[in-house]
Amino acid sequence: MIQKISFLLLTCSIFIFQGCQSKTQRETAITPQFIKIDGQNLVAPKGEKFFIRGINLGNWLNPEGYMFGFKRTSSTRLIDQAFREMVGPDFTNQFWKQFKDNYITRDDIRYIRKTGMNTIRIPFHYKLFTDEDFQGLSVNQDGFQRIDSLVNWCRESKIYLILDMHDAPGGQTGDNIDDSYGYPWLMTSAESQEQFIGIWKKIAAHYKDEPVILGYDLLNEPIAHYFADDLKKLNAALEPLYKRAVAAIREVDQNHIVLLGGAQWNSNFKVFTDSKFDNKMMYTCHRYWCDTLQANIQDFVSFRDSVNLPIYMGETGENTDQWVAAWTRLMEKNNIGWTFWPFKKMASPRGVMAITQPENWDKIIAFTESPRNSFDEIRKARPDQELVKTAMLQMIENCKFRNCKMNEGYIRAIGLKP
Repeated sequence: MIQKISFLLLTCSIFIFQGCQSKTQRETAITPQFIKIDGQNLVAPKGEKFFIRGINLGNWLNPEGYMFGFKRTSSTRLIDQAFREMVGPDFTNQFWKQFKDNYITRDDIRYIRKTGMNTIRIPFHYKLFTDEDFQGLSVNQDGFQRIDSLVNWCRESKIYLILDMHDAPGGQTGDNIDDSYGYPWLMTSAESQEQFIGIWKKIAAHYKDEPVILGYDLLNEPIAHYFADDLKKLNAALEPLYKRAVAAIREVDQNHIVLLGGAQWNSNFKVFTDSKFDNKMMYTCHRYWCDTLQANIQDFVSFRDSVNLPIYMGETGENTDQWVAAWTRLMEKNNIGWTFWPFKKMASPRGVMAITQPENWDKIIAFTESPRNSFDEIRKARPDQELVKTAMLQMIENCKFRNCKMNEGYIRAIGLKP
């Protein structure tokens, strides 16, 4: 009898243990696994080191004038104004809708993954999450709809995503980069700061359980160097603003890494006095048009070593294949991951893909360069409507993945496969 009871208890114990183990395994299977930080390295869910190799989807959700071949018409707001003056508001709204639908699609993401890249940085305008006028919409902005689609494509292709607020309320840079009014008003405006923090909190609440997202790049290239008289005051405001934004994010999202860029084009990290105020934070630097010697990257390496946290090159490139190859090897030698800029660009070999410039696009460029300071000047500069409307629609067609040209030399230069 005692033996039977003992056997029965042992059997029940095994059953309970197996049941508990199965439950744990099920919970592990369904619990999202996020990229983590271990000293100066990123760690993938299975425990191996994760080294960022990727690209920026510039121009899609944050149009920039030079990507269209424009010079004076350099920011989103100025591009939109020029188009409205040239072809009218309704056609411009239709253009932006088709532009967003076609500039980046699932096919682009699949190709990025096939080259061997593992990460995408997506620059976005804060207005995508407000009811302000932006890319053809004034209410019911489609920021979550657009990024949700991108998240799904990245999940399908097993590629990570970094969300980059390229344009913040008030402007964080003070140049065309942030679509601002020529000064980093975000650093001095309490209202803009509250909006900035609120948008990031809303984004974090939406994506808190999404492991495809590697992290949140809070501000792109804050505080340009032009404001010498105010630079000390502006720089001093950056870290406190980051801290407030991270605190708001942590109220709703304990999972994702936050990425902090230095002042003066993501290059000045002396502005940080409390380098580890969050347990899931890293730093992001940018550098263009320099030599490819150790001295040209040593400031970032020294800062990284001093804080013992990862740093990665969020933007670089826009150079020859030879330079890109040497710079890539230098970054990898120094354990600095990268997302090159940009993925697509019109009529240029300095990116992964080149968009063919449409016929008569020169007429659009000429209009954007013409004096348009009065209605009379606008009327005199306005080109033939049918020619420029056709060119704008052709641009939409040309930007589609199937119609872009792969810059094979550039892709090989960054160590990937065309």
